[in-house]
Amino acid sequence: MRSTASIMHLDLDAFFASVEQRDKPSLRGRPVIVGGIGPRGVVATASYEARVHGVRSAMRTAEARARCPHAAFLGGRFDAYREASRLVMERLREESDLIEPLSLDEAFVDLAAADGFDPANVERIVERIRADITEVTGGLTASVGVASSKLMAKIASEINKPDGVFVIAPGTEADVLAPMQATAIPGVGPATAERLRRVGILTVDELRRQSEDELVRLLGQASGRSLHRLARADDDRPVLASRETKSVSVEDTFEQDISDRLQLEAIIERMARNVSARLRKNGMSGRTVTLKMRHHDFETHTRSSTLPHPTDNARILATIARGLLAGEDISNGLRLIGVGVSGLADWVQDDLFSADEEEADDEFEQQEEAPEVRPTRWYPGMDVHHEDRGDGWVWGSGLGRVTVRFETRWTPPGPVHTFRADDPALGAGHTGKFHP
Repeated sequence: MRSTASIMHLDLDAFFASVEQRDKPSLRGRPVIVGGIGPRGVVATASYEARVHGVRSAMRTAEARARCPHAAFLGGRFDAYREASRLVMERLREESDLIEPLSLDEAFVDLAAADGFDPANVERIVERIRADITEVTGGLTASVGVASSKLMAKIASEINKPDGVFVIAPGTEADVLAPMQATAIPGVGPATAERLRRVGILTVDELRRQSEDELVRLLGQASGRSLHRLARADDDRPVLASRETKSVSVEDTFEQDISDRLQLEAIIERMARNVSARLRKNGMSGRTVTLKMRHHDFETHTRSSTLPHPTDNARILATIARGLLAGEDISNGLRLIGVGVSGLADWVQDDLFSADEEEADDEFEQQEEAPEVRPTRWYPGMDVHHEDRGDGWVWGSGLGRVTVRFETRWTPPGPVHTFRADDPALGAGHTGKFHP
């Protein structure tokens, strides 16, 4: 534990949804939900206007529609998100050489690694960083926590969300943590919280009163020891500027091509268990699951899906990878298959004891290949360009038609027009990335 509040955790507010509101003037101030839009879809991010209606990350899209039917439901635009993230991370690296990105929208920063760092000026430093991020990203806001450890900095960043700052003074960590619900500690999800509730443990203070042996008996060796330590704000992990391990993956080349889907799914499940074991052995988790497939003609495809939070759970990894396989034509057989996890973090943010995970959503996915000029499908939120009317985004599609609202982040709310889905004048665009 440090003697100064010098570890900063920065979390961009409702990141995906905020980028969409920034780039789509007609959606500013309105509820926006980003994620899978199909019947098996899950919510990746909900704007704060949607959250007041009870919409949350990882909720099924069908439930989100029931809670907030007037929201705009959009698919993801990872090019726009990556560009915004790049600008934020560049600004953070100007402040310190020790930056540890956890995902596109959050990172730890070791402020003490900066030349001339003065702990007395930490709030002024943070406000300057937040103001710069809002400027360079065109209006995105960030919530920040600063503390003497990564654990407390992350918890602090949640206290004044959205668009707020909280600094935990060294020596006050235990007092700040004590009255919080046990779920404030990363890794304590609903199922773990229920186990604790059954023995009368609701708050961190009540958790802290338990001996390590009691927590081990209740939660298991690794989880019990970890929670016993974290409940006391005991966390000495350093900010890591880079990770030696960027991803964890397993792949196998078959002696004969395999076209049996059930057999491939069984192989995927085995690989997911192996990846999960390697993640846990290294104390890691990840957000992006990738399925690699090499066909009989040696053509290699990769499909990826990104979760709202990191996981090391074998069942979740297998479910996502099987969902990615479902969209692939394997009639001629596969000669190689692989399962990988990237977007690594050093703690798990899903439930430690999750048993009935949500099904993976293969509609909200990050494709590694560049988008085609002529999209194979139009989905709500995607950027488009019309030869005559300019840049806009898909409002909706179906029955051979696509409806487009013509506006960008640099224009007022624009008009809506409907076209044939095969209109040669309409193609994919990039309104969220570049200034004209």
